[in-house]
Amino acid sequence: MPEIVLTTERSSGLVGHVLDDRYEVVEKLARGGMATVYVANDLRLSRVVAVKVMNEGLGDSDDFAARFDSEARAAAHLSHANVVSVFDQGTDAGRPYIVMEYVPGFTLRQLITREAPMDPRRAIELLEPVASALAAAHAAGLIHRDIKPENVLISDRGQVKVADFGLARAVTAQSSAATTGLVIGTVSYIAPELVTKGRADARSDVYSLGIVLYEMLTGRKPHAGETPIQVAYSHVHNQVSAPSLEVSATWRDGRGGIPAYVDALVTTAAHRERDQRPRDAGVLVGHLRAAKDALARGVVDDPELVARMHRTEPDEVDGSTTQVPTVPPRLGAERRFTPVTPVSPTFDMSADGAPYYSTGPVPYSPQSPHTRALPELGDGTVPPRSPVPPPSSSPPPRWRRIVAVLAVLAVLGGAGWGGWYLLEGRWMVTPTLASLPQGEAETLAATQAVTLDVQQEFSEDVPAGTVIRTDPAGGERMLRDGILTAWVSRGPERFPVPDIYGKSRAEAEELIAAASLQVGEVRLEHHDSIAEGTVLSQSVEAHSPARRDTPVDFVVSQGPAPVQVVDYTGRPFEEMKGWAEGNALTLKTDEEHDDTVPKGSVLRQEPTSGEVRRGGSLTVTISEGPVLVTVPSGLRGLGADNAAEKVRAAGLEPEFRRLVNGGFGMVLSVEPGEGSQVPRGSKVILNLV
Repeated sequence: MPEIVLTTERSSGLVGHVLDDRYEVVEKLARGGMATVYVANDLRLSRVVAVKVMNEGLGDSDDFAARFDSEARAAAHLSHANVVSVFDQGTDAGRPYIVMEYVPGFTLRQLITREAPMDPRRAIELLEPVASALAAAHAAGLIHRDIKPENVLISDRGQVKVADFGLARAVTAQSSAATTGLVIGTVSYIAPELVTKGRADARSDVYSLGIVLYEMLTGRKPHAGETPIQVAYSHVHNQVSAPSLEVSATWRDGRGGIPAYVDALVTTAAHRERDQRPRDAGVLVGHLRAAKDALARGVVDDPELVARMHRTEPDEVDGSTTQVPTVPPRLGAERRFTPVTPVSPTFDMSADGAPYYSTGPVPYSPQSPHTRALPELGDGTVPPRSPVPPPSSSPPPRWRRIVAVLAVLAVLGGAGWGGWYLLEGRWMVTPTLASLPQGEAETLAATQAVTLDVQQEFSEDVPAGTVIRTDPAGGERMLRDGILTAWVSRGPERFPVPDIYGKSRAEAEELIAAASLQVGEVRLEHHDSIAEGTVLSQSVEAHSPARRDTPVDFVVSQGPAPVQVVDYTGRPFEEMKGWAEGNALTLKTDEEHDDTVPKGSVLRQEPTSGEVRRGGSLTVTISEGPVLVTVPSGLRGLGADNAAEKVRAAGLEPEFRRLVNGGFGMVLSVEPGEGSQVPRGSKVILNLV
């Protein structure tokens, strides 16, 4: 059946209309591909009911309307505490409708969304009544064919009921309901044989139940895909894996895990091969009860129980299974029902205001839906029934009347006690354990004969060893033989902050994530001595305790900062030295004579522009000035030519200056003086007389 979309729209559809002068439609509750569900007032019996009305256009087909009618009657014949009851059916303005029990509450889908993944024990306790309802259906020859969380209702009082019995067959019969034969919302739970052959039996419902149980235990569907066709393909070709593989805890570690026998229960029920599944829901009920009992006893591992979960036939000693025909009878030509006005249940209120239902006796009629249809003779007539002998006219003996009265009184007393026990006697008020130390809570639970299931949980507000909350909560009702779950505080949850100093950024992020913390703000800073990409500091002190997901900020080194190179060529080296020291640069120096650059100045440097990192180095050549030579000695008294030759040999340039005209041409003095250091190539003046 297409996924139903809940709505609170009050002014649409049939709201305000009265069906058959009896059912006043007051609110639109949900709409599906086949029908729309409304909340209505039964004006005749003064009760609230749910009315499912076939969508406009579908009722025009006689074949489809006939299927809708026959399936509704089949569902009405199924009487079970965990099945949504069908009260009435009819046609209004050409649109067939069904009147059903109204179940205020929520769906299993909403519960899965809120609680999954569930504890195995809770999941099985929720699924057991669903399987029991299907077991009754299978015993009656009915197949649901659309089991999914949306079709499981949970009332405000916690009663589990299965909806839409028998309607899936009508949906698949209408081509316009799904052009491919699959419907979004249903395809996640469809049995492989429905995909490949379009045929279903009781094991198809068992498969859907297995998929639902897998989703309850893990919080996810086992088959996924981008389109319904891909999901259906996965059903046919992929075997469901053990649900324990999808949860982090194990059954040996704590009750949050999934034991092997529950894995076997799920994988057997959801086996893609039909003959490898339990043959009907009755067998599955036996498996569920065995698993629930083992979970309650805390069984960790039981190979025999695992082997039992793989069985497809009922155990001979297992009285919980329901025998179901392998091939259910068709609800078509072989089994027809003649229209008859249904007998509506009477409505009453129990002592505590909770509604309950009782159905009066149904008179015998050849056309009654509570009797099997009689075979027709060749001429279309029905053979007469055997005559019923008339009652005796003589009154029964006195002792028989007394016994009958006592028997009636006993039955009435037993019924009264049974009603009291069901509505009040088996219930008790849940003790208030919240805020009590664990020891006191266990003592109080023991004094009230309550089985306590203690779970541990971190809390920021409740001291360690103190009960945080219970389920059911204190003051609410619970079964006397039920289990009260108490969550005891483990105190605040804290994780040691890792020491990430000196680590790379990637290592730091991995350590923070592994400690259940979060990476906070990451800043980059230059550092002269710590390599680029290394953590310099962190915002939260290493090894200190921190809450889960606490952000840890840290600083990562970018290495030394860049320095813009200044060209000091031709400038004094001392200036360049001061600049280099201020920028943490090393100067590699050598010296070289140069005739043009003064001594002590930068002759050249490498590089002359661009950037270098702090802590880096530059190569500098310092000028020693020009090469110096010594003015030759012994020049005085020499002739001009000899003195000039000697000066040239020393790398100097002689220049004559005559002090006396017409003199002897001898050197009287030298400028600069003999023995002086002068640059090579300098002029030496020879004064002649």
